[in-house]
Parts: sequence; C-alpha cells; structure tokens
Amino acid sequence: MAALCESFTLCGLGPSSGVGLGGGLLALEPGPDPDHVLLTDRGRTATLFKVSDQKPLGCWSVKHGQMITCPVVCNFETHEYIAVHDDKVLRIWKEKDINLDKVFKATLSAEVYRIHSLPSGGPVVLFRGGGVRTLDVLLEAPQQEIENVISDEVIKWSEAFMEGQQPVLTFATEKDGDFFVYVQKLKTNSLHRFKLEQQEFSKPSSFTAYLKNQIITLLCLCSNDCVYKVLIPLQQNTEEEEQILSRSRLLTLSVSGSVLKGTSVVVLDKDHIAVLGSLTASGEESKECLTIWNTKFQTLQTSKELPLGTSGQLWCYEEKFFFTHGKVLTVIMYKCETSSLAAAVGKLKDSQTPDVSAFVNWNTLGDEELVVSFQSQQSVDLKSESKMTLRSKRNSVDEVQPNDLSVGQLLLNLKDASTTAFEGELRQWMSKAQTPDLQATIGCVVTALVNRCRTNPKYYPRSFLLQIVQTRDLSYSLCPDLMVFALERKDVRLLQTCLQRFPDIPDEITYACLKLFLSISEAYLQGADVNLDSVICYIDMEFNNKEVKTEVVENGFSTELEQDIWGTEYTKETHLTNDGELCPVGPQKAALLNSVLRSAYTETFLLPHLKNLPAQQAVLFLRYLFYLYVKCSEKINTALPGTNSPSINQIIDWMCLVLDAHFTVMVMLPEAKALLSNLHKFVRAQVRLYSELNKIEGSLRELQRLNHQKDSQTYSIEVLEII
Repeated sequence: MAALCESFTLCGLGPSSGVGLGGGLLALEPGPDPDHVLLTDRGRTATLFKVSDQKPLGCWSVKHGQMITCPVVCNFETHEYIAVHDDKVLRIWKEKDINLDKVFKATLSAEVYRIHSLPSGGPVVLFRGGGVRTLDVLLEAPQQEIENVISDEVIKWSEAFMEGQQPVLTFATEKDGDFFVYVQKLKTNSLHRFKLEQQEFSKPSSFTAYLKNQIITLLCLCSNDCVYKVLIPLQQNTEEEEQILSRSRLLTLSVSGSVLKGTSVVVLDKDHIAVLGSLTASGEESKECLTIWNTKFQTLQTSKELPLGTSGQLWCYEEKFFFTHGKVLTVIMYKCETSSLAAAVGKLKDSQTPDVSAFVNWNTLGDEELVVSFQSQQSVDLKSESKMTLRSKRNSVDEVQPNDLSVGQLLLNLKDASTTAFEGELRQWMSKAQTPDLQATIGCVVTALVNRCRTNPKYYPRSFLLQIVQTRDLSYSLCPDLMVFALERKDVRLLQTCLQRFPDIPDEITYACLKLFLSISEAYLQGADVNLDSVICYIDMEFNNKEVKTEVVENGFSTELEQDIWGTEYTKETHLTNDGELCPVGPQKAALLNSVLRSAYTETFLLPHLKNLPAQQAVLFLRYLFYLYVKCSEKINTALPGTNSPSINQIIDWMCLVLDAHFTVMVMLPEAKALLSNLHKFVRAQVRLYSELNKIEGSLRELQRLNHQKDSQTYSIEVLEII
C-alpha cells in the first residue's frame, strides 16, 4: 500500500526567490545530512537547503559569464562540494567557503557529463565521451588523457552503485534512434556494452535503475505509455560480443480509459514506482499529476493533481518527492508499505496494518531478491536458536537435508550452477516439496527459470515450463513474467496452455496472445506443437477435398446455405471440415484462437486493446467467429463437439466485441462488406426462426398441460390442429 502525505514548499524558483534559483532547477542531489538537499540552478548557483526548516544553509555562485554545466554533488567522505562549470573546470570547496574564486580549481582535458557521489565509494566522474574516473585518480593528473568510449553517441542518463567495495557506473546512450547501455566496473576497469532491444513506437524517454544481487534492474519509461524492465547481470563473459538486452513490460500507465504520458520515473521499493506526467482522457484536457503505481498487482495506488504544471523532473530522497510546481519547489512526503492484494485494490483494513508478516510471502520473491530473503530467514533462525545449547545446534545443522531447503536457499545455491544441474535440482526439489503455499513456491521457481532464460538467451527449458503449467495449479499473478516471455519467444503451445489453465490473465496479455496467433502464418503453424483437442472433432486434419453434400439438419440449416454465406471470396485460405464446410483458418490456428475465446476477460478493459488490432487480422478473426457461429447453429444443442471448445455464448460475445471495436473500419473495408452482409443475413434468419418458435411456444405449453391432465392408462390417438 502506498499513499501521498502532507506537502509543503521548499523554496521559490523565480527571480525574486532570494536563493539564486531564478534560472530554473537543473538537478537536486542529497546533502551531507539526510535532512539536507543540494540544488543546482540552470545558471551559476548552488544552494544547500535544510528540508525540515525550509531554509537555505549556504549558497555559492560562479562568476558572471561562467555557467555550472552538471549537478553539484557532495563528497560524503570529506563533506566537500564538487562542481563543474564551463564543461571542463572543476571546483572543490567546503561549506565554510564563500568565494568560489578562491577555492580549489582544476582544468580537465575533456568535457564532464556528470559526477556521481557514492556514500562509501567517493565521487565518480563520467565524461561526455564515455570515459570514467574516480575523483582521486583524476586529481592526481587533471590533464590526463580521457579515452573516447562512445562514438557519435549522446549520453541520455547515468547512475552509479556500490557492489561490495567496488563502484559500478552505468549509463545509457542514443545514436540514430538506437539505445545502448554501458556498465563500467572501476576497480577491475572492465566495460561492457549492450544494445537495448527496440520496439516500434516505444522510444525510451526516462530511465531509472537499482542494483541488487549483482543484477542491475533498469526501468525504461517509453513513449508508448509503458514502463519496461531490463535485467543486466554484472557477471559477464568478456569474450562475448555486444549483447542485445531484451525488455519485458512491467506496467502500462493507463486506468479507466485515461493514459498517463509520463516524463519521469523513480523506484520506491520492490513493488512500487512513482511516475510524473500528464493524465489524458479522450475529450478532456490533460492534467499533470504525480502517481504511485503497484507493479506487482498492476494498479494505480494514488495520485495528486498538479494544476500549476511541472518541469517534468522528479527526485526522491528519504521518503520525500521533490519537483517543481509552478514557480516553487514542492516537497511531498509518502509512505510505502508491504505490497498485498488487499492493499492494491484499496481493501486493506487499518487493523491489519501493524501485522506486516501477514502479507509477506518470502517464497514469491524474484531472483534478484533471494539474497535478501535468505538473510532474513537466517536472522530469524539465529534468534530462534539462541536458547539452544551448542551441542543441539550442531545436531540441528547436521540433520538439515537438501530437501529441507527453502526455495530461496535452493535458488541461491544454484545461482552459478550449470543449466543441466539447475534444471535437474529444481525437478527433484519440486517432486518432493511439501510446503503450505506450494503454488506460490512453484511460481517463484517459474520466475527464476524465466530470469535465467533472460540472462542466458540460449537456455530455454520449454518442456519443463510446459510440464509445470500443465501439472500445477498456477495463476498469472504467481508468475507474471512467464506469458510475457512466451510472447517474446512466440511459444504458441505454452501460451495456449497458460490461456487454458490460468484464471486471472490480464486483458492486455489476452489481446497480445490473440494478435500473435492471428499474425503467425499457417505455414509456420504446420510444424508447431499445438493441442488440437478443441477442433479435432469438427475440422478435418488431413484437409482432403471431399465432395460437398447437401443435407438438412436438425436446426433447419443446410450446407448449401453455409457455402452461399461464405461466398467465393474466402476460398484462398480456407480448409475443408469433415462435412465439407469451409473454415477460414487452419486447425492449429483455430485451436489457438479457441483458447483465447474460452479465457476470462473484462469487456471494459479489453475493448480499448481490441481497437488496436490491425484491420486484416480483425476481418480474419471475425470470419472465424462467424464460421463457429454457423457450426453451432447446425445442432439443436448449439454446442461444438470436442473438449475445450468455445460455447455459443462465448462466440457471440467475442463477435460483438470485434464489431464494437472495428465497426467503422469494417464498414469501409471492401473485403469486409460481403462478410458483414452475410453475417446480417444469417443472424436475420436465426431471429426469424426463433421468432416463429416463440409464436408456438404458448400452444406447445398448453398441449403439455392437457396431456398431464388426461388418464395415461388408456390408449388413444389424437390429431390436434394448431391455429
């Protein structure tokens, strides 16, 4: 659960503010104390503020004609301040200094992009050419040559971390629309370059990242109003060529028909992010607002409208948001509590809040959180063992078997194991695991497998994942990365199984599966592994061209009528069924589409996604739905044969959805005109048939009543006329 608390103004930003921030705010950095922040003006001034008192503690400016070109930072080890003006001139001073002309000055040989100050690693300097130096190394020879790592690339973002005792710096660059990510380890002087996977209409506009368990998690706020997650392991093979980083969609910034056009994103904890941007809805004026999202349950937790507008920048320190609002710098405090489904949907009771352990399930943590959970479990175990004797402790340790390991401990032990050993140990553990929350634990195993596949693209345990989904009662929420990863790999069998087994698939993922199934060619699907149980009873697997026979069946329907309905325009991609009727798709694609038709959805949330379905795919899908509708109408019970076949109600509901989403396009498309006309004729014939049946319904009921009243022991033949 996350909430925005009280807000206040830290300082003004106009010319009359009195703190030298008239040129606007360039950046905000933490000060030497948790209650201090360091503001850098888009000009020549830096100001130190005490947040709780909303008062400036110091203000320093460079001379007229000079300009500070990167954010001023604090050296946490020496409590000195570091600034760069005019791209190459370095200044270092203490808080008691007043005149920057009299403080330490060094002219560097290359332009500085940014300085990052680490609490225990000292300042790290990133140059515009991609070169990296610690401040101590740089001060030994300020005029030393700085290598040019990037060529014709522009740095868009950078961040520094501490991995143990080693500083690690990562930065993102752009060249001709392509984005690259660099990871530099300073002590080992190793540099790795990655190319960020590009998707159409999803250009990154803002980045943020955090480091945990030797994995950098990079979050990208993209132009398609989505936040993507990229995992970058620090352990890399130096002999490998440039790798392409795949990204998975973490969150879609839309709710109730409104879309958030984000400008900045920051990470709050493992389940929450904050996004600053403009909330737009059709027919309404956009409103700038600050939002907090739950990434685990894909929900908007809270938001605050900002009517005076912002600069699009957002900073977060010590559970406080900092951003410009109109002509002032505003501070909003927030709180984030342990994520739970009840909190995500706003149903968490106050009485439950203190009992945090009731909502924490350590077995559902991802790979990057296993070390933290393992350490937490160890600390609990040590406390419980404090009353034992040394001998009993030794005995308890000796009795621990591999099968008694928790999933967090097991995955931690197998982190560096080979793929064969990794999969084998997981299979053995799953066959013997007996835990109260086994499904959640298995979901954690699936997430670990997916994460391993992302870090090692050559590894893909398809049969193992398929076996887990088929034999375990999982859900989408227990392993949300699985279907996203299957979509990336175009694994139609795994997606089909997930659609059949998972009860809580988001509508966005259902739409993505539908779009993928419709876009894959029939030739590709011929060799694909697809479960055909839902179509094998009404589509001929051999596709033999049988003689078309005309017969009248129970519902007053004939195959001649069906052939007339489909017409001759749709014979290019059709397949003959057992009765000689035409199906617009092959059996593999039909089986995949059936799995989509049977999945649960919410019309309000699915309809906006269906509107993005390409027109040709929408026509093909509607043709298949029409075909199923005709097949259902052949029999009195209006049901398709076979297992896992869609019902007539599901078929009609999906037809209505497609027509609602694409009616205008369907009317204007020439190839859809005949389809709509035939659909209209068939539905009209069905309405006429049911109308006639309704007319005699009263007479049939009356006959049934008369038959019950008569003596059933006497034999008689009666002829009744229905007028």
